[in-house]
Amino acid sequence: MSQMPDNNKIDPPRQLPLDLGHGTGYSRDELVVSGTNSQAVALVDRWPDWPSPVVVLAGPAGSGKTHLASIWRARAGAVKVDAGRIGDCMASLGARPALIDDVDAGPVDEEGLFHLINTVRAAGSTLLLTARRFPSAWGVSLPDLASRLKAAAMVEIHEPDDLLLAGVITKLFADRQVEVEPHVVQYLVRRIERSLATAMRVVERLDRTALERKTPITRALAAETVSAMDEGQGEFEI
Repeated sequence: MSQMPDNNKIDPPRQLPLDLGHGTGYSRDELVVSGTNSQAVALVDRWPDWPSPVVVLAGPAGSGKTHLASIWRARAGAVKVDAGRIGDCMASLGARPALIDDVDAGPVDEEGLFHLINTVRAAGSTLLLTARRFPSAWGVSLPDLASRLKAAAMVEIHEPDDLLLAGVITKLFADRQVEVEPHVVQYLVRRIERSLATAMRVVERLDRTALERKTPITRALAAETVSAMDEGQGEFEI
């Protein structure tokens, strides 16, 4: 995992809520934190005391970076900037923080991003960029932008580990007021794709099926649901 500079050590994370969907609460004691996301949570939690005005939060799809960015946006009162239309927000941004989610999902608007970084720095504000990869893999050709990005603080968030995935699944069921035995949760952890998005889909599907059949959520039902998802049966988008 990429580390912050030693002279900018991040304090241990307090808990923040992850908006994981259906009925998810927002109290500070409801976030599931593990080694895969603790550094990113700490970064969000310590704002505006950031080691750099520009921060890049990188991680694979389904790792939760968009949820953390949404939490930061609400906390900071940040303006969400469209990665493909960066110039449109420049005049109205003022001194407010800015967020670009999935900045590397398409070709990077190098001129626009360069001017946005300069605007944020000049205003004494902050910019959060989320991406699947760190800037060195974005193929940036504008030297001035590459220089600005090298000065940014980098934090990596990995795919959920067993602890995080189990905690998230348990919480998602609890948000639906559904009691599920721990062995069912552990079965799901072993079987599903390691992403928070997949956890949301399987919990939604299991809850819906159990309600339709008027049965509890058992390991057998979990196995049936996961197998159906693996085979692409039914509609699993939320």
